[in-house]
Amino acid sequence: MTETLKEPTEPPSTGTTTGLTRASIAVGFAVLCASYMLNAMDRQIFYPLLPEIRAEFGFSLDQGGLLATGFTLGLALAGLPAGYLVDRVSRKTIILISVLVYSIGTLAIPVASGFVDMSVFRLISGVGEGVQATALYAVIGAFFFHRRAVAAGVVGVAFGAGIFLGPLIGTRLATGWDTWRAPFFVFAAAGLVMCLLIALIVNKRLTEAVTGANAGPQGSFDHVPASPYNRNTLGLGIACAVSGLVFYGFLGLYPTFLREQLEFSPQQAALAVSISGFGAMMALPAGWLGDRVNQRYLLAFAFVATSATAYVTYQVATSAPAQYVLAFLMGAFASGFLFTNCTTAMQRAVRPEHVGRGAGLFMLSYYVAAAFSGLLFARLVAGLGWDGAGLWQLTVLPVVGIAGLGLVDTSKMVLRRPANS
Repeated sequence: MTETLKEPTEPPSTGTTTGLTRASIAVGFAVLCASYMLNAMDRQIFYPLLPEIRAEFGFSLDQGGLLATGFTLGLALAGLPAGYLVDRVSRKTIILISVLVYSIGTLAIPVASGFVDMSVFRLISGVGEGVQATALYAVIGAFFFHRRAVAAGVVGVAFGAGIFLGPLIGTRLATGWDTWRAPFFVFAAAGLVMCLLIALIVNKRLTEAVTGANAGPQGSFDHVPASPYNRNTLGLGIACAVSGLVFYGFLGLYPTFLREQLEFSPQQAALAVSISGFGAMMALPAGWLGDRVNQRYLLAFAFVATSATAYVTYQVATSAPAQYVLAFLMGAFASGFLFTNCTTAMQRAVRPEHVGRGAGLFMLSYYVAAAFSGLLFARLVAGLGWDGAGLWQLTVLPVVGIAGLGLVDTSKMVLRRPANS
C-alpha cells in the first residue's frame, strides 16, 4: 500500500539563508562534517588500546567493557537538554562549546590515576560528543529539511571515516611514541584546532536556519502528533536502544575478542575495527534510500542483516580476511543503515518545530543503551563465552528492535514527497 506523504513540496523559507552561496554552504558543511569525523576518531582510539590500558591499571574485563562504552552515557544525558537548547540557542555556539568539552575530556584521560577518574573523563568526553551530535543533526533537520536523510548520510560517511582512521592513527601514534597516552594528547590538540576552524569558517546562516515549520502552512503537519512524545517516537526509541546495544556492544570489545580469543595481533585488530568504519561510510546510500523508501522496512532489513553478520562473526569465522569482511558488513548495517535511519526517522516522528527534541530523543534512547552495552557484553562473555555473548546480544536482540518498529505508523510522520508525485 502506497504511503500518504504529506510534506509540502515547496522548499523552506530562505529568509534566514539569504546571502549564502553554494560554495559557502559546501565549505561550512564540510567543516562541520570534519568536526564530526574528529568526534568519531576521538571515540575510536580507546578501543584498540584497551588491552594496554587494562594491563597497566589491572582493570577487569567488566571494567574495561564499561570504560569502552560507558562514555556514551554522557551522550545520552546530553541528548534531551541539548535538544531543548538547540531549538532556542545558537547552534554554532553549542557546537563550538561541545567540541571544546570533548577535547578537554580526551586530554584528561591519559593523566587518569585509576578507574574512577578515567570513567569521569570518559563521561565528560561523551557529554561534549553528545551535545555536538544533537546540534549537528538539528542543523541537518532544519537546513536540509527535504533531504535530511541524505545529509545525515554525508555526516555518516564522515563518522565512518573517523572510525576507519581513528584506530589506525591511534595505534601508530601509540607504537611510534611507545605509550598508549600519545594519541589522546594529539587528538585533544586537534579538537582545539577544529574549534578555531568552526569559529572562522562556518556561517551562522547555515547553522541557524529556520526549520521546516516555515515550509508551508502549519496545517500541513496536522497529521503528525503535536507532542514529540508519541507512539512513533516510542517505537523508534526501542529500535534506537537496540541499535545502540548492538553496535557499541560490538565496537567496545571486538578488538579484545580478536586479540584474546582469535589471537590476532594488535595491528590486525586495529585494522578490523578500522574496516568497520569503512563499512559505516555506507551511510550515504543508506540515507539516500531513507529519503525514498519506507524507513520502517529499511530499518527492519538492517536489523536482520546485522543479526546475520553477527552470527557469522562470533560463531563461524576465525581467519583475518573473513573478519575484515564481516567488520565491514557490521559497520555498514549496524552504523551506516541503522544509525543514519534511526536518527532521521526520529526527527520525522515529530513536528518540524521540535526537530531539536527529536534529535535529543534519539541521543537519549540510543546512547543510554550504548552506555551499558560493553558491560553487558562482558558479563555475557563471563557466563557464556564469546560465542554466547555474540549470539544473545548481537544476533538475537535485533528481533526486539524489529518488534519496536511494529509500533511505528509512517502515515503520522513528516515524509518527503517523491519526485514523481
